Amino acid sequence: MTGRAKAGEVEAFLKANPDLEAAEAFVTDPTGIARGKLLRAAALARIYQEGRPLPCSIMSLDITGEDVEETGLVWDRGDEDKLAWPIAGTLKLAPWMARPTGQVLLSLYDLDGGPYVADPRHVLARVVERLGREGYRPVVAAELEFYLVDPARAADGRLQPPQAPATGRRLDRIDVYSVTELEEFAPFIDELYRAAKIMGLPAETLISEYAPGQLEVVLRHRSDALQAADEAIQWKRLVRGVALKHGLLATFMAKPYGSRAGSGFHIHASLADGQGRNLFADPNPEGTPLLRQAVAGLLATIDEAMGVFAPNANSYRRFQSASYAPIARSWGVNNRSVAVRIPTGAAETRHLEHRVAGADANPYLAIAAVLAGMHKGIAERLDPGPAITGNGYAQASADLPNDWPAALRLLKNSALLKEYFGARFLKIFHAIKAAECRRFGAQVSELDFEWYLTRA
Repeated sequence: MTGRAKAGEVEAFLKANPDLEAAEAFVTDPTGIARGKLLRAAALARIYQEGRPLPCSIMSLDITGEDVEETGLVWDRGDEDKLAWPIAGTLKLAPWMARPTGQVLLSLYDLDGGPYVADPRHVLARVVERLGREGYRPVVAAELEFYLVDPARAADGRLQPPQAPATGRRLDRIDVYSVTELEEFAPFIDELYRAAKIMGLPAETLISEYAPGQLEVVLRHRSDALQAADEAIQWKRLVRGVALKHGLLATFMAKPYGSRAGSGFHIHASLADGQGRNLFADPNPEGTPLLRQAVAGLLATIDEAMGVFAPNANSYRRFQSASYAPIARSWGVNNRSVAVRIPTGAAETRHLEHRVAGADANPYLAIAAVLAGMHKGIAERLDPGPAITGNGYAQASADLPNDWPAALRLLKNSALLKEYFGARFLKIFHAIKAAECRRFGAQVSELDFEWYLTRA
């Protein structure tokens, strides 16, 4: 389903939507940003027949949209064009738009037809293909947390929780799992579910999380990991679009409030065989030996992959004790104080939940890093050691990298990511993030003035 689309897909879509006026066509760059073009409806079919030229530098941009020349994808290549092709199954309506508009995800290819090395979707495709050669089919579900905030800042310039659409009440307290809070946001939530149904996105449980305006949704598991990542990207765009319609700003940044919980991207994963049987299934709550090996691989590779799971300066503010974000390389059964959790459930549903990535991570790369770590653990028959029971924060001993520069140093030299992501892609990704880190660190903030202006 998630390979290059055929022309019949667009023909059927246009026939079903004769009033279509425009379509968004975009790739996802290494930072996770959607970048592309708004097309007239009449031009949509041509992409399926001819592809769409896009500059190779579109995959060289930092999170602010500036070229990173150290990637080698700008003037070193004369900013040559690559060809973008639609991804099968991703042509859908964008129901939050004011006029009839479609949306299609694209992937970039070299002019000779080979995958463009800098496209993060191809990274995940390579990891999935590698697992497939050994008879493993990844089954993946995305669980994404996000905040709704007021688009208008408070008097002191800080973010503030939103006013509930149904009541006008400004949220002012933690009300985790509150049904009342969900009811107050019913106009937003109802439209979100209606739009998800129109787009075929498998949004399931939605809950009020551990902060004012924080929500979480679970997207149903998919036996195609690429489809799961595509849908996570479509979901994030949908949430933002519907929120704006209701006078809200939706953010997936990892830590919008310093004193509140951060937003995670929890990745649920298992491996199936060629007949679709869950290879982790076992009445033992810890699962099969294969599952424990996969857990061990994740624990062994968290440090070097932190630059993927926590790709921004703000990402590292999320990792605090007793915050529902992990702080150590630990695992456990039915325990949310660890980095890798084995959820409770029936034997046939046994799987792992990777809790390290923030909601700001690129879904293609975060899922690829999880699957790579799992495969390493299985290939090397690693042992995760005993599971943590009780308070994992109190027992934390193997701390995670807790700052951006340290994580980027580990990322640059990662043997795992060079092998699974490809050395060229890793160099490109690191160059982008290192450039961001330098620019971010060079900024003089209000806190600099508050602390040092008259004291230093």
